[in-house]
Amino acid sequence: MKHANHTPTRWTRADALKVNENDPTTTQPLVSPDFPVMSDTVFIWDTMPLRELDGTVVSVDGWSVIFTLTADRRPHDPQFINADGRYDIKRDWEDRHGHARICYWYSRTGKDWIFGGRVMAEGVSPTTREWAGTPILLNNNGDIDLYYTCVTPGATIAKVRGQVVTSDTGVTLQGFDQVKSLFEADGTYYQTEAQNATWNFRDPSPFIDPVDGKLYMVFEGNVAGERGTHEVGPNELGLVPPGHEDVGGARYQVGCIGIAVAKDLNGDEWEILPPLVTAVGVNDQTERPHYVFQDNKYYLFTISHKFTYADGVTGPDGVYGFVSDHLFGPYAPMNASGLVLGNPPSQPFQTYSHCVMPNGLVTSFIDSVPTTGDDYRIGGTEAPTVRIVLKGARSFVQESYDYGYIPAMRDVVLSQ
Repeated sequence: MKHANHTPTRWTRADALKVNENDPTTTQPLVSPDFPVMSDTVFIWDTMPLRELDGTVVSVDGWSVIFTLTADRRPHDPQFINADGRYDIKRDWEDRHGHARICYWYSRTGKDWIFGGRVMAEGVSPTTREWAGTPILLNNNGDIDLYYTCVTPGATIAKVRGQVVTSDTGVTLQGFDQVKSLFEADGTYYQTEAQNATWNFRDPSPFIDPVDGKLYMVFEGNVAGERGTHEVGPNELGLVPPGHEDVGGARYQVGCIGIAVAKDLNGDEWEILPPLVTAVGVNDQTERPHYVFQDNKYYLFTISHKFTYADGVTGPDGVYGFVSDHLFGPYAPMNASGLVLGNPPSQPFQTYSHCVMPNGLVTSFIDSVPTTGDDYRIGGTEAPTVRIVLKGARSFVQESYDYGYIPAMRDVVLSQ
């Protein structure tokens, strides 16, 4: 396959200097510390609504379905029992990534989720951890391709196919027993583990380009090259004001949003392309990238952390976005800075892993919410859904809804 070369858009340090953590139009409403918990037996975090390749969130025979990164709560594990005999939920929560599995939930209401269990049986996935991706409903036969990240050893973008089966009382999944590895970081466009032991390569999000009809995928990566060798030059700086030329150790932050194109609509063979957006000298993580197509524009969203920003720039945990008239750019940072929806300064870790849906609703999970003094409450559950409005290169927070409210945009009736 041959594709026109494109020049990645740089998210510059000058852009990031425009981040305003106190702008109410880009700040997520406060989450109350008395939030409800979906489950007393599992933590959930990254949430992946079942959708079609154009981004439409779907229900199946009236059942909404979400996939989540999930880990058992371990209140009786000795390693999480303090000297006073009490369960240390905070340490358990921090340890969750090492035993993350993808599970599913279903609901008639788009909330009030019922736990369905594991998507893949133990041992199906070829690596020890199942990290985030995207479930795609392929047809009205109920076939689903789950694109996800196989982690440790290495990091591989993969997919596994199964089927959703509905009844009057619930939803089950079948299949999901043959994992197909698709590609890994190449070292040319995207940093490999050999180039950086803490490299990022994960979070596949496939989509059909509404213009050319081809199947593409965006994902998180780091710009290729040995760790510490990247230069933060004039193009990475942007139009910084006097006094902001010193970048400190910013050469270590080299996040990017990657893209690949499939050979055909089956999505079994892929070609890696140069990144769409790079953040060299700005941020090291551009997690869970995904698109919303609206008003003939490409809205490219990603999530990032305050702690992954480079020296001299900062921003809240939350959603960042870029907009273009064309798939391959150039992209402009939303709201001039890139910030679309950040946590409030008083609760900087309240939510994360936001997913912006085409109807403007944004779902996320609760991480931790302050309570009294320096204490805080762990979440591991769905956060309140919020709505944002997109107007050109600007965005505005509009409303807040119930916890875990993820309504379908269209119902798919399965063929008999």
